[in-house]
Amino acid sequence: MSESPSATAADVNELFALLIGTRSVQDFLAELSVVTSSALGVSCGITMRRGTQPLTVASSDARARALDEVQYGLGQGPCLQTLDTGKIVSVPDMYEERRWDGYPAHALANGIGSSLSLPMSTGQGTGGALNLYASDARSFEHGADVARATAFAAQGSAVLGVALRQAEQSELTAQLREALTSRSTIDQAIGIIMGQQRCDATQAFVFLRAASQGRNRKLRDIAVDIVTSVGGAPPAPTGFDDPR
Repeated sequence: MSESPSATAADVNELFALLIGTRSVQDFLAELSVVTSSALGVSCGITMRRGTQPLTVASSDARARALDEVQYGLGQGPCLQTLDTGKIVSVPDMYEERRWDGYPAHALANGIGSSLSLPMSTGQGTGGALNLYASDARSFEHGADVARATAFAAQGSAVLGVALRQAEQSELTAQLREALTSRSTIDQAIGIIMGQQRCDATQAFVFLRAASQGRNRKLRDIAVDIVTSVGGAPPAPTGFDDPR
């Protein structure tokens, strides 16, 4: 399976082109599993956690998916150990493997002679594992092969890291939007109360808070009711929500 070191550079170039050409993280991971499988001549599965449960999010073929799922069912195996430790886990020869009681026998029954699991880091811990399964024993002993596999895992890690940051930014934006909308609605309600009660803003807010506590409802919900009752329609969105 070993090739010249220049193959690693070619792999990286192909992965960059792959990243540019795919529209979603899911599409990229699916293509990554296929490209890795083709480049290294092995089966490839990509494992991530959904909550506490491991899940194969992409695979090059049914065999890789089956080997991943065997480990999930047993609750142990090289890909799960990589997820837990963040370290590369190599199985040079399944016939000689004594770890993960029961798993080597399943792997051999599926025609697997050796495997290599590599961590995919997101910058906040191990986000996934790139799992390589080969028919022959000792298929991952050449340094060039491990370097190529590591390059694939590193590119997958980079994409997962970007996706995580985008998700966090999206959540932060949603929280900010909600906060600004609530503040705007409360300010409108305070203005209405000031006009109706002929009081200042502080007294109006005290009135609004008392209504919230007395009715056991959120301050913003009370404010929405007040604005709607006077204006005949729910509060208008803030400029932050304006898609223009």
